[in-house]
Amino acid sequence: MSRRRHPGKSSRKRRSEPFLEKGVLLLVLAGAFWLTSVMPTGNPMLAAVGTSLRSVLWFPLVIGLGLLGTHLVLKKVVAAKQTQPVTPVGSVDARTQRVQREKADRWSSEVFAAIEWRRFEAVVEALFAQAGFETRSQSHGADGGVDIWLHSKNAEGPVSVVQCKHWQGKPVTVKEMREFLGVMVSKGLKRGTYATTSRYTADALEFAKANGINAQDGAGLLKLIAQRTPEQQALLLEVAYEGEYWKPTCASCGVKMTERTSGKDGNRFWGCVNYPRCKRTLQMKAD
Repeated sequence: MSRRRHPGKSSRKRRSEPFLEKGVLLLVLAGAFWLTSVMPTGNPMLAAVGTSLRSVLWFPLVIGLGLLGTHLVLKKVVAAKQTQPVTPVGSVDARTQRVQREKADRWSSEVFAAIEWRRFEAVVEALFAQAGFETRSQSHGADGGVDIWLHSKNAEGPVSVVQCKHWQGKPVTVKEMREFLGVMVSKGLKRGTYATTSRYTADALEFAKANGINAQDGAGLLKLIAQRTPEQQALLLEVAYEGEYWKPTCASCGVKMTERTSGKDGNRFWGCVNYPRCKRTLQMKAD
């Protein structure tokens, strides 16, 4: 069975080559005109020809440079299209159309696994709001290691900070804990909360306990949620399942990412809709 060749890249390359060839030819012609016009001669007729050539020298020069410029522009366009993630026609948001998820009516670890990282942060923020804190979060951009600021009505400024990690399977290590402690110290705070859907290593838990960090793993968060009233638990579920809860948010732009297919190996991944200005990507979880 013969393999069909994709004509796009080769045809674009062929279209750009004539601009290069004709541009070089015109520049060579302009150079020949110039050499002929400046060659010393005692013949009045040849001198007149030289003067005439100088008067039209600009024409092949300008056209040649224009053709070379067109060639360079087309070359950059081809190179950009070769590096841009390719999404075949009809496959945009195919995951949205393909995966029909049933929203759970009660809290479990499956809820954490189904939602994206931004929905997890929103759930944690709502959980602290239900506990009486005034919360402030940052949906995207550089957060300086802080996802949620906690404020109290009886204190000026934040009283604590929260860092969230929506990880599946990968444990939070002491390295992440040390980084979070550095953030707490830089903000002049003695207490903070680290919340993850995953778990902690033993040395991470020991470090957290010694440094005033409230380490909440997935199981611990589910216990906290279970202590809420049924109405509060239902509200937290609404927060978790808000909008396209399965589709990740770009951490740089704060907008929902879109499904893309790599032009190199055919693998699917999440890419920012603002590509190529934003090149942030996320690995797509298996169904």
